Amino acid sequence: MTVFYCTVESPIGPLTLTSDGNSLTGLFMENHKGFSLYESEWKFDDSAQPFAQAKRELAAYFAGDLKEFTVPLKASGTDFQQKVWRELQNIPFGEVISYAELARRIDNPKACRAVGLANGQNPISIIVPCHRVIGANGKLTGYGGGLPRKVILLNLEQPTNAKQLTLV
Repeated sequence: MTVFYCTVESPIGPLTLTSDGNSLTGLFMENHKGFSLYESEWKFDDSAQPFAQAKRELAAYFAGDLKEFTVPLKASGTDFQQKVWRELQNIPFGEVISYAELARRIDNPKACRAVGLANGQNPISIIVPCHRVIGANGKLTGYGGGLPRKVILLNLEQPTNAKQLTLV
């Protein structure tokens, strides 16, 4: 399978999008933990589907005008990972849940650690909103794009009069 890629600028730095020519298969940030960008077999093609739609939706999201993405997605992963990633998409814009709550929502309440690992392997950041998962104590926990970016994304999703999150 050919993997197409392109890059798009954003308020959190450059984003690399990948596609199979029909669906978005990845969204990675610069220095994204656990992912090698620009794999040798990837082919740069800014016009591949659905990059135009993904770019429009990301621009609207960062402008505060989009709360739910509709770009077609196709993430590769185990059945368990797929289940976790589908449930991530049910977390509403502006809300956060704990890893324990995410495990409960997929009917596997004892799988908090496995849920955390699957969350960390999410290949389509932002659009599949793994940044909306926090520790049970309410503290921010790891994020593949780095905690400073997680703070930016969570603050972006808060009402303008809400208290802004910080790393301290």
